[in-house]
Amino acid sequence: QLQFVESGGGSVQPGGSLRLSCAASGFTLAIYDIGWFRQAPGKEREGVSCISNDSGKSYYVNSVKGRFTISRDNTKNAVYLQMSSLTSEDTAVYYCKQVPMCTGIQLQRMLRAESWGQGTQVNVSS
Repeated sequence: QLQFVESGGGSVQPGGSLRLSCAASGFTLAIYDIGWFRQAPGKEREGVSCISNDSGKSYYVNSVKGRFTISRDNTKNAVYLQMSSLTSEDTAVYYCKQVPMCTGIQLQRMLRAESWGQGTQVNVSS
């Protein structure tokens, strides 16, 4: 029943940058580990990154390591995904969602969740 609101998407050229934001609606994010997911056209949803509730642990899928940075500001009740060096392969709808624990395994398990928010569209093209 947790509601998340994603924002910050848009259209950029390859090599560009975007910062996505994940906000909580009606509850406090501070106690939750949060993951970012994405689904590209014609592809299955995949886990991208996650961050622990205290920012002490983070995880990135190999394809975004060194390019994406996840962070959070619990005082602002928000989680962010800073994306740089974007390529066409990053084009997707991006979602945020709670995860039981910030690990690659838990990200994969959350892919089976039936409830997702609206997400925010990221389009990388020339």
